[in-house]
Amino acid sequence: MASLVRRAIPAVGWSSSNGLWGRTSAGTVRSLSDNAVYVNVEKRDDKIAVVKMAHKPVNALNYEHLTQLKTTFEELEDDRGVKSIVVASDVPRIYSAGLDIMEMYQATDESARRFWTSLQDMWLSLYNNGKPTIAAINGASPAGGCLIACACDYRVMADVPKFTIGLNETKLGISAPFWFIDSFINVVGQRTAERALKLGTLFPPTEALRIGLVDEVVASDHVMEHAMLEAQEHMKINNVARMLTKRNVRSQTVDRFESERQNDVDMFVAFIMQDAVQASLGKYLEALKAKSK
Repeated sequence: MASLVRRAIPAVGWSSSNGLWGRTSAGTVRSLSDNAVYVNVEKRDDKIAVVKMAHKPVNALNYEHLTQLKTTFEELEDDRGVKSIVVASDVPRIYSAGLDIMEMYQATDESARRFWTSLQDMWLSLYNNGKPTIAAINGASPAGGCLIACACDYRVMADVPKFTIGLNETKLGISAPFWFIDSFINVVGQRTAERALKLGTLFPPTEALRIGLVDEVVASDHVMEHAMLEAQEHMKINNVARMLTKRNVRSQTVDRFESERQNDVDMFVAFIMQDAVQASLGKYLEALKAKSK
């Protein structure tokens, strides 16, 4: 029953695999332990790889999904046949609803550490990826979904008002960790980020474009087309020069993250283990269950 509940609950917006994940002939990443498929990969003839999150119903970011994403990003970075990466969703109307709340609710110390480390690893594999990365956002993208988008080099979002994007952790009584915040500030700037983070604001596409959270807003059926065009633009630039520039621009954020990542895990575990936080998560789950009836 617990596994069924996990897949049915939208996420809150708040580990190295060592060969655990294998690749099928169709280009799909799969779990060798339970055959659960959460990531689909299409390698195109134009050397663009399309990574589609496929953890239905809302692309909740649990340990398994995060580990598959991390492994995928690392493998594509090392693949000489891939020159650019587009990160999209295979779930209609959802980019990613964010972190799976069931990974935090009633978690053990060990499971909480494993989960948070997998989130850190996934983010770093995308944020510091040497290949150009384009987010094709054709659905809602709160919290962890926004984090994935901000980790990319460029963001194209569907012009659908009910699709929103942002870091809304404070609305759930949770403070976003420093590397979420740094990623967000790097995209929209200090003042805009501070206000949005404090209020837990989710921005519709036109507002996201206005503040610079996304780079393009286009009709829903043109999101992938524009993402591909941007990927091709990045591929025209000398790869070494482009990669070194990206790494230099992002080095301060990455260096801070690396120096504080263990402390970040400790703080996360200590925070979610608090009785008040667990009670808040429990109430949120009950509200979701009531809403679904």
